[in-house]
Amino acid sequence: MDLQTITYVIVGLSFALYLGIAFWARAGSTGEFYVAGGGVHPVANGMATAADWMSAASFISMAGLISNMGYGGSVFLMGWTGGYVLLAMLLAPYLRKFGKFTVPQFIGDRYYSNTARTVAVICLLVASITYVIGQMTGVGVAFSRFLGVSAEVGIYVGMGIVFMYAVFGGMKGITYTQIAQYIVLIFAYTIPAIFISLNLTGNPLPQLGLGSDMLANGQPMLATLDKVVTDLGFSSYTTTPAGSYLNTFFYTISLMIGTAGLPHVIIRFFTVPTVKDARSSAGWALVFIAILYTTAPAVGAMARYNLHATVNTNVVTGGDLFAPEAQLPNDQKPAWMGRWESTGLLKFDDKNGDGRIQYYNDASKNPEFLAKAEAAGWKGSEMTVNADIMVLANPEIALLPNWVIALVAAGGLAAALSTAAGLLLAISSAVSHDLIKGVFNPGISEKNELLAGKISMAGAIVLAGYLGLNPPGFAAGTVALAFGIAASSLFPVIMMGIFSKKMNSTGAIVGMLTGLSVTLFYVFAHKGILFIKGTEYVELVGGTNGFFGITPEAFGTVGAIANFLIAYAVSKVTAPPPEHIQHLVEDVRTPRGAGVATGH
Repeated sequence: MDLQTITYVIVGLSFALYLGIAFWARAGSTGEFYVAGGGVHPVANGMATAADWMSAASFISMAGLISNMGYGGSVFLMGWTGGYVLLAMLLAPYLRKFGKFTVPQFIGDRYYSNTARTVAVICLLVASITYVIGQMTGVGVAFSRFLGVSAEVGIYVGMGIVFMYAVFGGMKGITYTQIAQYIVLIFAYTIPAIFISLNLTGNPLPQLGLGSDMLANGQPMLATLDKVVTDLGFSSYTTTPAGSYLNTFFYTISLMIGTAGLPHVIIRFFTVPTVKDARSSAGWALVFIAILYTTAPAVGAMARYNLHATVNTNVVTGGDLFAPEAQLPNDQKPAWMGRWESTGLLKFDDKNGDGRIQYYNDASKNPEFLAKAEAAGWKGSEMTVNADIMVLANPEIALLPNWVIALVAAGGLAAALSTAAGLLLAISSAVSHDLIKGVFNPGISEKNELLAGKISMAGAIVLAGYLGLNPPGFAAGTVALAFGIAASSLFPVIMMGIFSKKMNSTGAIVGMLTGLSVTLFYVFAHKGILFIKGTEYVELVGGTNGFFGITPEAFGTVGAIANFLIAYAVSKVTAPPPEHIQHLVEDVRTPRGAGVATGH
């Protein structure tokens, strides 16, 4: 069978599996809809948590970012993995013990305020909606490339699949579907990595292959790649940070505490029976996550090498990279390039008209290199490669079998759909459980609340699809902003709610609003939005990355610091929490069973 047919078969079978599980695991109560009845086995929950957490950003984008950034891409590995450890150790067990369904419900009860609950819902919605845009965009990219349909049609199909298993199954259906999706995505990620590691280094373990010698020249993989990229004017692969060291630090912290504050991940720990099971499922999830996360650096490095080796054959032989015969003729480029050009994610522009592809860093600050490029007749880099294609295109670049390429397509879709479902459930539960039941209609029946939850889920899917089709500029291409929003708004108030019995509702509310406002202001104003002051225009934040060179994606750390400081200051000058709330906070941290502190 040809590639298109095999892809349709494998993706179709995976979708049939998801829908079959959803039909089997229909939610019949609010407990099943929100937290899968609270009876999920820790190992199963660990696998579902891994799928929920490893989004399209982890599957599709992370290795591509590492491929482009090299050492600088480690911020994503350290931030996301460190954040998960932070969540597992400091937040999940205590939140599970509290015995509630959602993060806003915890905040509303802990801070004895429906206003606090409502503000938490707003923060949750902003973070989750920003995040889900990236997932729907990832669905569109995968569909448009592998199934021969437009990105728009792909998003519509993705919306339909998520609707079927999320609206009817709720958290129960999502949980068991995510287990299947984890199995699909981890095989899709690791099998091509094993093949490529064998091809390049002879080592079947990509993690070890990254540190092994190349079969082509007997030199270490990373040393070879370093030479290749620096010879072509790019920064050293192994020693270049992401921007300034201050920005790298803030970016890592923002991703870390943002991960720990993401509500769709936190809610997974409400699905297990006991606090002990919450800790156990956190450990299992880390094991399942580590399989992909320890593979990603190898995938990124090997994809970068394979791409350069395809365009410039002397990368492999060590010959003159500037020799005309070393560059790939445009009319002889492999079929995979043409397929990806049709998506717009890979572009070729023959700037010097020689019919060959020159792929190099024409913005290099090395005058000696630029002189060589000019002497060779190069007029600028002629290929633009979107980082998001590196994982999806890697099997094609390495000439792997068609079934491996099709499996990667199914894995990319599984990663995007699994996280989208978790985010949509978080949005749905915030609207139905926290706003409708918690604030506007506390006496609503369970049947009507379940109906409200399903309607909210359907509405959230429509909104997610619309934003995927029409992504706003500030969120296009990155989910790091969602982590920054969660880091600046939700994480501090959850931490203070667990570990500070003196933190009151006024401090929490003002802190959340401050963190969210500071971060969103910088996101929208970082390019130098101007306002009128008399007859003059004044830059709000001093131009691009004007706050000490910190990028908007890293600014969640600053927002979180502002949240902590303002909340602490306000709590000092306002009335302390009631005695029973202070005792509740102490009880939550004592080693007893789930829900004891609140009688659940």
